[in-house]
Amino acid sequence: MLKKIDEETIQQTTKMFKLLGDNTRFRILYLLEDKEWNVNAIATELNMEQSAVSHQLKKLKEAKLVKNRRVGKNILYSQDDIHVYEILHMAVTHAKHT
Repeated sequence: MLKKIDEETIQQTTKMFKLLGDNTRFRILYLLEDKEWNVNAIATELNMEQSAVSHQLKKLKEAKLVKNRRVGKNILYSQDDIHVYEILHMAVTHAKHT
């Protein structure tokens, strides 16, 4: 017998997995796990254009997977939900296991 789950929760969960399924967003989230980064530092670390990183950060922020704060002229991004990192770690562990 299937457990009951409401439609909104299903929609939010599948949206999160779609976001996590993108290589760039996955890599950005992994970077943001332990410290704050600005867009330029993320772009340099991932060898990407700043505009592409900004675009992905916007999607992650809209989904409440990252947050930001302004420090002077810089905007620093960081994780917004520890649960997401638990999911990422479980997925990585599973991928290494198989």
